[in-house]
Amino acid sequence: MKVKFEEIKKGFKSIRVRLFLTLSLTILLIIFVLVFMNNVVLETFYIYSKERELKSVYERVNNYYKDPDFSIDLKSELEKIAIRNNFDILIQGLSNECIYTSNKDFYATFYQLGIKNRIDISQQDVLEENDSMVITKVQDYRNNITYVLLSAQLDNGYGLYMRIPINSIQESVKISNNFLYMIAGITILIAAIIVTVISRKFTDSIVELNVIAKKMSNLDFSHRYKTKNVDDEINDLGNSINLMSTKLEKTINQLRENNIELEKDIEEKSKINEMRTQFISDVSHELKTPLALIQGYSEGLIENVNTSEEDRKFYAEVILDETNKMDKLVKQLLELMKLEYGKREFNNKDFNIVELEKEVIRKSKVMLEEKNISVEFKANKEIYTYADDFYIEQVMTNYFTNAIKHAKEVDGKKIIRIKNKINKNTNKLRISVFNTGEKLSKENRLRIWNRFYKADKSRNRQDGGIGIGLAFVKAIMNNYKNDYGVLNKENGVEFYFELDLSNKKTAENQRLD
Repeated sequence: MKVKFEEIKKGFKSIRVRLFLTLSLTILLIIFVLVFMNNVVLETFYIYSKERELKSVYERVNNYYKDPDFSIDLKSELEKIAIRNNFDILIQGLSNECIYTSNKDFYATFYQLGIKNRIDISQQDVLEENDSMVITKVQDYRNNITYVLLSAQLDNGYGLYMRIPINSIQESVKISNNFLYMIAGITILIAAIIVTVISRKFTDSIVELNVIAKKMSNLDFSHRYKTKNVDDEINDLGNSINLMSTKLEKTINQLRENNIELEKDIEEKSKINEMRTQFISDVSHELKTPLALIQGYSEGLIENVNTSEEDRKFYAEVILDETNKMDKLVKQLLELMKLEYGKREFNNKDFNIVELEKEVIRKSKVMLEEKNISVEFKANKEIYTYADDFYIEQVMTNYFTNAIKHAKEVDGKKIIRIKNKINKNTNKLRISVFNTGEKLSKENRLRIWNRFYKADKSRNRQDGGIGIGLAFVKAIMNNYKNDYGVLNKENGVEFYFELDLSNKKTAENQRLD
């Protein structure tokens, strides 16, 4: 109930409702004033007008009798005056004889019965009086008629009497009032429709401007006021709001861009600090062993632990080898950091992935022969992909060398299998490298992509590497936003990654045999 009352209260505060009520009350006030004027002023104005007409006729009749060259038909003229003005006219001679009357009843009342003594007049009001004329308002109770009566003496001694009934004006007032009431109802109905249309015309624009202003307060500048071909204040306000909205949007967008740039700068600095911290941590961790070896062999050379030339040469070779490993490690870590933090730009182009796979196999031929591993690879069709062939070769090399290191005999054979599979729905190529051997535990499948993690803890430094090969794969694939991973198969493990097919040679034109 309270909510409904609040809604009604809010509705009355609406500019549309207030404008409607204001205009409606104005119309009602005008009608009320008209009815009041009709009741109070109309009868008085009517009597005043008739007084002037009576006086005018009196002067004309008096002039007719004063004119020595009087030649008009007075009777005819008096009849015209009586008919035109709704007058009863009586002219009395010097001996009280009737010279002229326009109404026999008037003659009988004022002449035969006696004008001063025989008339039943219960109330007499003098409206105007002078030496020769008096205008009175009289009530004839016998006939229940009210008259305005002029009694005058002409210059020739004749008596002139004229009367006009005013009951008609009272009836006219009643009829006029009833008509006004009817007109008021119709006017209010029509006015309600017109006011509704007019108020809607004005308030719709104001409501629209209000909605736009609220959206602007919420930093939504997508709406604009639709200006009309009208030169008024609302249109000017709409244009001003549109201009303000455009400028605010431009300013806020500029602030947002500056804020984004600032956030990027902060993020950039944060990433650089994080990368620097991580790099120092990784280098410190991985350089402990080679530095310890270099230190030990260097001290041996300085103290001449081995005096033979061959031993000294061996010590120097170990130091050089460890130094080269440290140099390679630092370069690889720097490259990995750039890949992980998005600081490396790729030279993407269309290239034949099959040729790249053949080249990786060819480079590993010696290792394959040493470990007696056979490679299964069907490469009788060109497949073009779009990426940086240098980094994709690193991914392929990491997968392939990893397969060589972990390949074991199953049913008397060591096998590495390379497969290419096109997905026409996603327009991508999936490359998988399978090797026979032991399956990976769930923990290892998740952790092998981390830096320096080695699933086989027993491997020595020579065979096991430094443990960032798969971290390279992860960083490169994340840059391309392509899928990668590892799956346990029946007789071994399969690593895979995906590449975008070339736009020039789509998947529909590339078929595998």
